Amino acid sequence: MLDTAKMSNHRRDFLRMAVTAASYERVMGANERISLGVIGTGGRGIWVMGNFLNNPAIRVVSVCDVYGARIDEAREKAPEAKGFRDYRELLGAASLDAVFIAVPDHWHKTIAIDALKSGKDVYVEKPLTRLIEEGMPIVKAARENDRVCQAGMQQRSGTHYLQAKEKYFDSGKIGTVTLARTWWYGNSWHLRKAPEELRTKPKDLDWDRFLGPVAWRDYDAQQYYNWRAYLAYGGGQVTDLFTHWIDVVHMFTGKEIPCSATAMGGVYCYKDGRTAPDTINVELQYPGPREFTATFEATLVPSIRGAGIEICGTDGRLWIDRSRYEYYPVGATAPSEVVQAKQLPETRDSLTQEHVNNFVECVKTRRRPNGDVLIGHRSAQASHLGNIAYEQKRRIEFDVEREEILGA
Repeated sequence: MLDTAKMSNHRRDFLRMAVTAASYERVMGANERISLGVIGTGGRGIWVMGNFLNNPAIRVVSVCDVYGARIDEAREKAPEAKGFRDYRELLGAASLDAVFIAVPDHWHKTIAIDALKSGKDVYVEKPLTRLIEEGMPIVKAARENDRVCQAGMQQRSGTHYLQAKEKYFDSGKIGTVTLARTWWYGNSWHLRKAPEELRTKPKDLDWDRFLGPVAWRDYDAQQYYNWRAYLAYGGGQVTDLFTHWIDVVHMFTGKEIPCSATAMGGVYCYKDGRTAPDTINVELQYPGPREFTATFEATLVPSIRGAGIEICGTDGRLWIDRSRYEYYPVGATAPSEVVQAKQLPETRDSLTQEHVNNFVECVKTRRRPNGDVLIGHRSAQASHLGNIAYEQKRRIEFDVEREEILGA
């Protein structure tokens, strides 16, 4: 097991050095490339690293992972990058401007805060946090150290999402919103099975470091490979999927903090040891003025319904997903407008590319990014309330001013 006392001393020493680093701010020229470190080079990490490499302003100079094979895979795509097993050593390297964090959710808070305090700008995958109380400390670290911090909620930068917001919500055309329905069916990513090469722990996989703040347990290939199915590491479908959709609802309506949450679900079908429900329903209520209800329906069983959002107003309703949107005026049986998502050339993931490009631009201009850390906190917070209601089997009342659970 890890020597926790030794780790604690190491972290204190690192943070003392970080204070000095954070006090120094580089002046970046318009044509100067940004040096990026990637922390977490699993499937999502390498995928989004590709979006960063598509931006000519980015140089990936370092990569870090608990599994040596993942480091090697990342360095095939970024040959000049130096490999690290300990993220603190990566953060201490010279001439590093920013980091992309794509580790499991239970590591987000610690790594993000350490990166921000070391003077690095941060792009962190969603959800921002694993626990509801972790959000504001990350926001504080970003603000106190004057860092750009983007949460990976790529709809915030999507052209057709921004267009729909302007046309129907900023203009008031949709009327008074009363209901936002969201759903995500048949997401197979949460059903992944560990490959044969992971059944026995590889020698170059640091299981202790993977667990980090999570209570010790023996190596489990499924928990490593499909950690999203276990509530020790994340929030299941609610924080992994609903966070994206409720963030769109927040973006369109301008309301970010629900006042109550209820939820119901369970592990009904895939009884493979997972602790996150395979089927769940969440309902959030948003306070006045302009109160409304937002819902989330999800099940891992196959379905042709896919994933999407429908927002209902007194004058019309908007249906939107990552491929297009459709607007229906009240009484219409067919959409009055259908708009396809923008496709960027030479990329398979245009939404994420637009979001990465927004972050890169903000690193240069020092403006707040589209998915700013506070936005990321509020959308993760809404999802966490749904999970807390599910786990506690009760209606959660939330103080929107103090942002705390009532009667906890």
